[in-house]
Amino acid sequence: MGKTYERIDGRLRTFIEAQPMFFTATAPLAGDGTINLSPKGLRGSFAVLDELTVAYLDFAGSNAETVAHLRENGRITLMWCAFAGPPNIVRVHGRGEPVFRDDPRWPELLGHFPDIDPTLHGLRAIVVVRAELIRDTCGYAVPLMTYEADRDLHGRRLAREDDSSLSTYFAGKEHVATSIDGLPGLPLPLPPTPAR
Repeated sequence: MGKTYERIDGRLRTFIEAQPMFFTATAPLAGDGTINLSPKGLRGSFAVLDELTVAYLDFAGSNAETVAHLRENGRITLMWCAFAGPPNIVRVHGRGEPVFRDDPRWPELLGHFPDIDPTLHGLRAIVVVRAELIRDTCGYAVPLMTYEADRDLHGRRLAREDDSSLSTYFAGKEHVATSIDGLPGLPLPLPPTPAR
C-alpha cells in the first residue's frame, strides 16, 4: 500500500506542488507537551528547494507553536492529501528550521516564492524542512472535495499592518513569543521586512 521515496522529484513533486493545502505536525520534547497540528494554505506559499529540501512561508497568526517546537528540537512532519483526483497521502518527516527576517539567507529563500506579496500576510518566518523519510499511503478514506479558491481574509486583514504594528499585535498574543508549554516562540520585536 505505502511506498518510501529517496527524494522529492517526478510524480511525487508534481503531486505535492499541485495541492492547495497541507498540514504540519510538531511537538515539544516533553512527554506531556502540547502536540501541534496546523493546516497551511495560500497558493505559492510552498516550494520544493531541492530533492530533499522544502520550504513554506510562515504567516502571522495567533500563536507560534510550530516555530517554538522547531526552535527546541527541529522535528516536523508535513502531510498532503489528495482531495481531488486519485487518492494519495504523502508525508515528509524531517528536521525543520524557522528562518527569520534578519537571517542572511532570507532574500534568497524568499526568491522561491515569486507569486506571494509578503507585505500582505505578515510574513514572519520561512520554515525550511530537510526530509529524512518520505512516504506515501493510499488515502482511500480521504473524501473528495472541490477546491474553489484561497480565502482573501488573511491578506485583507494583515495588509493594514506594518512591521511596528505587527510586532505590537504579536506581543499582545499569549502564545506567539512563548509557546503553550513555555518554549521560546517568535523573537520579538520583528526585524524590519527586508527589501525584495
